[in-house]
Amino acid sequence: MILQDNFARKFTYLRLSVTDVCNFKCSYCLPDGYEKPSSVCDPLNLNEIKTIARAFANLGTKKIRITGGEPSVRKDLTDIIRICSETKGIETVALTTNGYKLDKYIEQWIDAGLTNLNVSIDSLDPKMFKQICGQNRLTEIFAGLDKAAKLGLNKIKVNVVLMKQYNQNEFNQYLEWIKDKPISLRFIELMQTGDNKQFFMDNHISGETLKQQLLDSGWTRVISESHAGPAQEFSHTDSLGKVGLIMPYSKDFCATCNRLRVSSQGKLHLCLFGEEGLPIRQWCQQEESEALEQKIVEYLKLKKVSHFLQDGNSGSTRHLAMIGG
Repeated sequence: MILQDNFARKFTYLRLSVTDVCNFKCSYCLPDGYEKPSSVCDPLNLNEIKTIARAFANLGTKKIRITGGEPSVRKDLTDIIRICSETKGIETVALTTNGYKLDKYIEQWIDAGLTNLNVSIDSLDPKMFKQICGQNRLTEIFAGLDKAAKLGLNKIKVNVVLMKQYNQNEFNQYLEWIKDKPISLRFIELMQTGDNKQFFMDNHISGETLKQQLLDSGWTRVISESHAGPAQEFSHTDSLGKVGLIMPYSKDFCATCNRLRVSSQGKLHLCLFGEEGLPIRQWCQQEESEALEQKIVEYLKLKKVSHFLQDGNSGSTRHLAMIGG
């Protein structure tokens, strides 16, 4: 069975948040640091995660991306990766992380079945990195990336949010940085959330502007894999690395949507910028996944054709750490 909504979009990609906690203070997400909401209960446990992975796999999911918050704050992250990788039908297990534990644990994660790695690096300059993220860990993060490559992990991406008042002038520096590295850069367009309206207005850079700069510099569009994320990918004959642009404000961005989200609180989110998540946790308690599968199929009928970011409506998403972006 393949999950399909009312607009003939097929969903083979699950973004699974395992915590809403993050230890960074990124200016565009949690500038004041993480504060636990009064309504938050314990995150999904391993048995619940196992049921979720099995249910989505039975419904045709091929890829699970483990997100946060920052997923490595969980001491059982290695077990979570193993559960996902050992689930029949799951071909790709990805992790999005800020990288602060990468050097220490990447070998364990690969041994557990990790196939893809995304690391957020919002500046190549240590001072600017600290200004944006509130942490002075750039050296350790680079060491973790190098270690991952040496261990044979060949699907590594680096996520970057470019912002007018911070790192806008680093665009060309990033392109130089990947010339001799088989890394895929992901420039993610700054998105408005419930908590960052003024920041968004002061710092937003159109992804279409970056796209034109790439095309003018000889980069060409390449076709992405069927269960890849939403990035438009580009390559250049002079670069080992590739570039992806995630442009949620671009025309028809939602037309190729192939991913659903489950929060660490056990709610199904049909869209990053939709309304409140739909409860599925009570069906995650059962070892068998049939009831959960039925509920997911039922809920998918509610998915709308598009987000409404272009209208300034970010739904219930106060900040991206809530469900991992």
